[in-house]
Amino acid sequence: MPDSTPPPDLQAAEATVTGAGMPFETIHVDSPVVACDGGDGALGHPRVWLRIVSHDIICPYCSRRYVLNDGVAPHSGH
Repeated sequence: MPDSTPPPDLQAAEATVTGAGMPFETIHVDSPVVACDGGDGALGHPRVWLRIVSHDIICPYCSRRYVLNDGVAPHSGH
């Protein structure tokens, strides 16, 4: 009978996103508005524009966390 256990790298990714409730990846940015498409070309997700209104934001599709670098003002306009 074949082993149905996912490979170790997939297990780690699943544990990072779902098990611990932590973001999959943290990206530091210099702009309070960022575009996220999940990376990986066709394996990503639709491009979404995220506005950082305090210090960070997590993409609802891929769980990437975008953190605003120190000294950059958060988005406060329209």
